[in-house]
Amino acid sequence: MFSRFLVIVLVTIYCNTYSVAHAADCQDGKIHEIRMLNKSKIDPKMKMVFEPSFVLAVSGDCIKFIPTSKGHNAEIIKGMIPKDAEKFKSKINKELTVKLDIEGLYGIKCKPHYQMGMIALIQVGEVSKSVVKKASKVKHRGKAKDRFKGLFDKL
Repeated sequence: MFSRFLVIVLVTIYCNTYSVAHAADCQDGKIHEIRMLNKSKIDPKMKMVFEPSFVLAVSGDCIKFIPTSKGHNAEIIKGMIPKDAEKFKSKINKELTVKLDIEGLYGIKCKPHYQMGMIALIQVGEVSKSVVKKASKVKHRGKAKDRFKGLFDKL
């Protein structure tokens, strides 16, 4: 019984230490907040959205994904991440803060609502036309396809 309690305490300490250390990485740059929503606050007709769905950041900035509504996560879309950048994936209903040091485009999805169009695009620094072209060629299904088209049209 005592060893089980000790394991729980140690895991809690480790998780809290990791969270504090991870958050400390963001003190130098700006923190951009992206809310995960069932219904848009900007356009109530839009359902299953990240708001904002596009973020322009600089190297060293942090992105904070906030699960405002339940049932969402934030994760990288395969093929939509700069070379040498670390992939990330939050757990469902859990806040995630990531520091983005590598310039390029980051495609984000909510896994449970991806086909419903719950996507976001983060641009870190300057991106070349070839980077935009490569990222825009990634295949998407459902509403995600149209929503990404709208975001790429703005670049």
